[in-house]
Amino acid sequence: MKAVICEQYGLPESLILKEIPPPMITSKQVLIKVITSAVNFPDSLIIQNKYQFKPTVPFAPGGEVAGIILDLGKEVKHLQIGDRVVALCGWGGFAEQVAVDANRVFKIPSAINWQTAAATLYNYGTSYHALKDRGQLQPGQTILILGAGGGVGLAAVELAKKMGGIVIAAASSQEKLDACQKKGADYTINYSTEDLRECVKKITGEKGVDLVYDPVGGALAETALRSMSWKGRYLVVGFASGTIPSLPFNLALLKGCAIMGVFWGAFTEKEPALSLQNLGELVQMILRGDIQQEIYKIYALKDAPQAIRDLMDRKIIGKAIIQVSEEIDTENIIPTETRTAQKIQTQQLSTIELPVRFLNKAALTGAIGSALGTSNWLMVDQEMINNFANATLDNQWVHVDPEKAASRLPDGKTIAHGYLSMSLVSQFLYQMIHIEGVNSFLNYGINKARFITPLQCGDQIRLHATISQAEIQENGSLKLFIHCNIEIKGKNKPAYVAEIISLIL
Repeated sequence: MKAVICEQYGLPESLILKEIPPPMITSKQVLIKVITSAVNFPDSLIIQNKYQFKPTVPFAPGGEVAGIILDLGKEVKHLQIGDRVVALCGWGGFAEQVAVDANRVFKIPSAINWQTAAATLYNYGTSYHALKDRGQLQPGQTILILGAGGGVGLAAVELAKKMGGIVIAAASSQEKLDACQKKGADYTINYSTEDLRECVKKITGEKGVDLVYDPVGGALAETALRSMSWKGRYLVVGFASGTIPSLPFNLALLKGCAIMGVFWGAFTEKEPALSLQNLGELVQMILRGDIQQEIYKIYALKDAPQAIRDLMDRKIIGKAIIQVSEEIDTENIIPTETRTAQKIQTQQLSTIELPVRFLNKAALTGAIGSALGTSNWLMVDQEMINNFANATLDNQWVHVDPEKAASRLPDGKTIAHGYLSMSLVSQFLYQMIHIEGVNSFLNYGINKARFITPLQCGDQIRLHATISQAEIQENGSLKLFIHCNIEIKGKNKPAYVAEIISLIL
């Protein structure tokens, strides 16, 4: 296979394109056919042996890829050959194939193209984690974004604006600031020609900013810290300037502010559930059209060294993408026995009603009668039916014997246990509602449950839900009554209708 290889540490010009053997995978890895790979600032550091992760030469740089799974390790259960995925490989991505730990590989819907997919994880993942989890940006708060024309900076501008922030974008050229204005920046500062601190004072009326988002470091860091308001949050995202600043801590004391590190890579490993939730929310934003990646240029694989050079020379506005190979026909790599099931599962994501996101318990009490929307489609397959039968010790042949079902049942398909559809409600609701500031969301009661249409193997189902009642309890918890209707694709009558009771602590 072809790969861009770092044989000795140095600048991008020392990288070479060559043929190397395909990688081998372990039992916990997947092999990905790389379609697109993104160029990120760590790529410029890792080839110089300046990054915190130090692979042994020779290696291919490229830490973020999108592609198709070619092979699976025997311990990988949540992915399949032929899945469209994005992956955080750390390095190895500027190559036609890459082996990646399965817990760093994420499926993507077909509605997202390969260039957009490769441009999402690092930039938007970092910025969303920084603004939502670390900075806790609230509507109406003011945020100063340094390096706003770069990949993570431009993503931060767009996300901060979508989250209701007042955005001050600071960059080194008017061209970059024009891009920030297109993403919704309220104010711009050209720190090559303007005094950053004086501009912030003027914009905020001497108050200062509530948050600083800093992927640059260097000489501007202290100025930005001095421009903070009382109890502000300074987000340390990276050091694109090449200089790690030494900040005077007395400023943090005088302003009562917090200096907070944002290490998104470690976050994805240490808090995988929250990371996956963030990724799911970003995917929904992309599908709704709320965010749109700014693609600066698409480079051929042989031009990957030039892409890194352009990044280091600060020519790139948004994201540079490496087109490693063309999309392949998954019919040629998916085993025959799984191909039919995957075709049944294919869906047109553009028709999906997307989730409502309530911010807190108080908002829920005011939402009685409101629809929570519609979940994604889910296909009920034989493995799911078998697993449920084994868990409940209910192994009737109508559930688990496809051969007998083919000859004896009217439609020739096994039938899922009624309680299987009921048990899927919790999984569907997780897609549809996200509540901040709570410890748990427990489904513990059911009213008026009816199993209307038998659910057959191969059926696709989705949930429609509406809040019918909400009650604040004496201990501060919220009792939520939700009307649920599980639709079967192509059938007039639902599989399951009920009112469930959930307790939110």
